[in-house]
Amino acid sequence: MHFDPETCPAVCLMGPTASGKTALAVELVKRLPMDIINVDSAQIYRDMDIGTGKPDAATLAIAPHRLFDFLDPALSYSAAQFCQDAVSEMAQIRRAGRVPLLVGGTMLYFKALRDGLAVMPPANQQIRDEITLLAQKSGWDAVHAELADVDPASAARIHPNDPQRLQRAMEVYRLTGQTMTALHEQANRGASKENLLFLSIQPSARSVLHSKIARRFHLMLEQGFVAEVEQLYRRGDLNVAMPSIRCVGYRQIWQFLAGEIRYDEMVERGIIATRQLAKRQVTWLRSWENALNFDSERDDTMDSVLKYLQTVSM
Repeated sequence: MHFDPETCPAVCLMGPTASGKTALAVELVKRLPMDIINVDSAQIYRDMDIGTGKPDAATLAIAPHRLFDFLDPALSYSAAQFCQDAVSEMAQIRRAGRVPLLVGGTMLYFKALRDGLAVMPPANQQIRDEITLLAQKSGWDAVHAELADVDPASAARIHPNDPQRLQRAMEVYRLTGQTMTALHEQANRGASKENLLFLSIQPSARSVLHSKIARRFHLMLEQGFVAEVEQLYRRGDLNVAMPSIRCVGYRQIWQFLAGEIRYDEMVERGIIATRQLAKRQVTWLRSWENALNFDSERDDTMDSVLKYLQTVSM
């Protein structure tokens, strides 16, 4: 097939957990000059292999992953850090004459890369009370009129009968002296300059995904998932409030090891939590503009993806 890496956009392969993203990405790397960048906020952590579904060593030898297995579970990693690191990795891949292939299910990371991140101030109760008092005296129309004076773009976007968003827009302006519109524009300038092509993969039937999630969770337990979490538990410097231990499966096993729940309850809660994660991911994907969806259960999915990539790289 004809494929020009110079004209092919950076490919973002999204999908819910257990949908087969990694398997498809590895096959793409075998056939095309692509390098994988991990977009999974759990697979960044070291010593968290089974429960995050990391590929085995043989697979990684064929298809190395960047931004992968590099952070100690005691540390945190933000979407802003991901953007900075991903932009750097994409530039390296381009300099090598290859195409970045970003793969994962952390939709916030994809959104941050596409749109940038607006640095908004935290809530300030005193300012909120002042705005609420103005609304009580003069009505939310008066708040909307004040917003229109300082930030016409936000005022045009926010309805006068939407007090929560009106209050937040005015709060941001009073706290920073900058409009919410200006802050969002600054964030957009921080987004990736790459042309990003968004593809998603998932089963067409939710029941299929639910079955795959349950089977995978039981397989992880057979592979030693509990022992993996127990090693983290015994370190003594980790706790259930940390982002690493809040990952689905890890939190439930942590509770089991702490004696808070029974084994069978842990299994049930772990599967339910994974299904809830998948539901949130699917909700993101449904609202994602310009994402082309492929059915993970079709035998011709790989051929369809390859044909599509060929058309966009000509």
